[in-house]
Amino acid sequence: MSIIIAKTDEEKRRRTWLLFLLPALFVYIAFMAFPLVNSMRLSLYTGKGLSPDQFVGFANYVELFSNPLWRDRFFNAIANTFIFFAVHMLVQNTLGLLFATLLASPLKGGSIYRTIIFVPATLAIVVTGFLWSLILNPRWGAVNKLLEAIGLEVLARPWLGDPALALIVISLVSSWQWVGLPTMMFLAGLMGIPDELLEAARIDGASAWQSFWRIKIPLLLPVIGIVSVLTFVGNFNAFDVIFAMAGSRGEPGYATDLLGTFFYRTAIAGEHPVAQPDMGIGAAVATLTFLILFVGVTLWLVSSRRQSYEL
Repeated sequence: MSIIIAKTDEEKRRRTWLLFLLPALFVYIAFMAFPLVNSMRLSLYTGKGLSPDQFVGFANYVELFSNPLWRDRFFNAIANTFIFFAVHMLVQNTLGLLFATLLASPLKGGSIYRTIIFVPATLAIVVTGFLWSLILNPRWGAVNKLLEAIGLEVLARPWLGDPALALIVISLVSSWQWVGLPTMMFLAGLMGIPDELLEAARIDGASAWQSFWRIKIPLLLPVIGIVSVLTFVGNFNAFDVIFAMAGSRGEPGYATDLLGTFFYRTAIAGEHPVAQPDMGIGAAVATLTFLILFVGVTLWLVSSRRQSYEL
C-alpha cells in the first residue's frame, strides 16, 4: 500500500514539474529553437526580401567562401571577433576576479564599491557607446584634453579613427561596462568557499597568495568556466557596442567589424558596394556563427567533464 502511495505522489510531482516547465518550454521553442532552425533553413534558399523562396542548397555557403566580396569580410569579422573576445577574457574577467577578491575581503564601504562596479552594466549600450565616442573625440574629447593638460600630448591619438587601435579601444569600453557581471559571479563563488579551509591554510603557514592560487582558484574553476562560456557566447553575438561607436561597417576600414555587424549588413542593410541585402547569405553567416559557438561550448563541456572525472 505504501509503495502505491509513494508512486502516486511521485507521479503527481512529475506532473507538477511538467506543468511548470511547459511555459518555459513554449517560450524556448517559440523564440529560440524555431528561429534557429528557420535560420538554418533560410541559408539553403535565395531570393529577395526577408523570405527567400528559391532553394539553392549549399550555394550560399559556396558563395560566402568563394566570392571575395563576402569571403574577405567574413574572415576579417571572425578574426576581429576573436580579438574582441580575447580582450574581454584578459581585461574584463581578470579585473572581475581581482575586484571580487578585494570585495570578498573585509573592506570598508564594500557595498559602495560593488555599486560603482556594477552600475555601468545597467546603462544602455547605445548611450555608453555614444558617451565614450564623445570622450574619445580626437579634437575636444576628454581623453586627449587630459593628456595635453598633463604634458603627454604626444600620446594623444584618434582613438576610434586608427585601424590599429579602434578595436582594442572599443573592446576596453565594452569590458569597462560589463566587468560588474563577472565580478558578481566570482564574488558569489568566493563567498561560497568555507572559511575552515582558508583558516586551516593560514594555520599551516600559507600566505595570502598561496591560499589564493592553491585553494580559491581551484574551487573557482567551475565559475571561471561559466564566465568564460558566457563571455564567449556574448562576444560572438556582439553588435550594439560596435554599431554605437563605429557604425555598421566597423569603421575605420572594417577594422572593428564583428560577425554581428557583418551579419547585419549581409542580411538587413546590404554590403557595400552591392548595397542590397541577401537574407540567404545572412542566414549562412548566422548558421556558421552558431556552429562556432556550438563547437566552442562543446569543447568546454568535454574538457570540464574530464577535469571533474580526474578530481
